[in-house]
Amino acid sequence: MKIDELLQQVSTPLGAGAFPRGPYRFHNREYLNITYRTDAAALRKVVPEPLEIEDPLVRFEIMRMPDTTGLGDYTECGQAVVVKLGQERGEYLQAMYVDNHPAIASGREVSAYPKKLGAPRLYVDSDTLVGTLDYGSLRIAVATMGYKHQPMTPEDAKAEICVPTFMLKLMRGYDRSMRICELVRMQISNVEVKGAWHGPARLQLFEHVLAPMADFPVREVVSASHIVADLSLPAAAVVHDYLAR
Repeated sequence: MKIDELLQQVSTPLGAGAFPRGPYRFHNREYLNITYRTDAAALRKVVPEPLEIEDPLVRFEIMRMPDTTGLGDYTECGQAVVVKLGQERGEYLQAMYVDNHPAIASGREVSAYPKKLGAPRLYVDSDTLVGTLDYGSLRIAVATMGYKHQPMTPEDAKAEICVPTFMLKLMRGYDRSMRICELVRMQISNVEVKGAWHGPARLQLFEHVLAPMADFPVREVVSASHIVADLSLPAAAVVHDYLAR
């Protein structure tokens, strides 16, 4: 392969990359969001400066993505901490568990999504929307929400899922020294809300050393939503370089 051809490749292995070139468009992406209050001290242990925490809120999310250009059909679960950077409020993505290798590889290599392999599910059980997360053979989370109890306006749904998102990109060089250490920002765009609802919800988190969602214990469920939308993920941008000192 010529050098010019090599520089056009997206990912290894050459000829059958781990993921295709983006951008990626999500069709009928379905969210179960549960925002809850937790312990501020627990958040401050892991949320990096210069992000700030005012109210100790976490959004637990399970996203069912049945039709994603280039990446296929998969489900994702994560925790997003409500933060502030300067005067801008947004969310810091602390952890994401995904059942699709192209989504994991592209999220980590091209952007800064903190993705690990997991087994999330989102489904309807009679009159209840249910979200679960397994890590290996163990159950890590169970979320339940009343199915389509109250309508939510498209404007409120967009405001909830389109907040600025901050992520930490860490990469070490071959000598094990830090090569990249950046805080990046991303914001969902080009959104078409197809349905959105509020409802009562509960969330249980279980202890696991390598999937420590329960480190942010549930003290109070603040709100819950069920949203279906088409959307796009634009490229992330660096907002703070920790090595530029």
